[in-house]
Amino acid sequence: MLTDQQPAGAAGTVVFADVSTEPIDAATAWDAVETEATGAVVTFAGMVRNHDAGRSVTRLAYSAHPSAGRRMAELAAEVAARHPGTRLWAAHRVGDLAIGDAALVAAAASAHRGEAFEACRDLVEAVKAGVPVWKEQHFTDGGSEWVGSA
Repeated sequence: MLTDQQPAGAAGTVVFADVSTEPIDAATAWDAVETEATGAVVTFAGMVRNHDAGRSVTRLAYSAHPSAGRRMAELAAEVAARHPGTRLWAAHRVGDLAIGDAALVAAAASAHRGEAFEACRDLVEAVKAGVPVWKEQHFTDGGSEWVGSA
């Protein structure tokens, strides 16, 4: 566990924000944001599910614009500025993902639960809306479909 402490009212800290070709998980995010000053850690994992809009999904393939990692870091910094005293971590996976794999993981730590919940939700929504990532859904009927950003 890390032992650093932020001054009250200080802008939040982005511990990590990037895209990854490697598997991502909530435990890694938790460990990265937790400190001795932490009273709450909230994690989010967006998982690949086996269905979408009534169709059976077999897998997803995520692609990202070359600027995706930089954009993710920028958005995380904006979220940190809106949530003083928080520590943030976010990763979006790219490449081929199987059912049950994590596509997006985010974590927020703070002294109090309300701040952690708000910061984590804000981070997830910012990433989903603003990072140039696209997914191609592959269906059991052999078809596929591209879906816009994150």
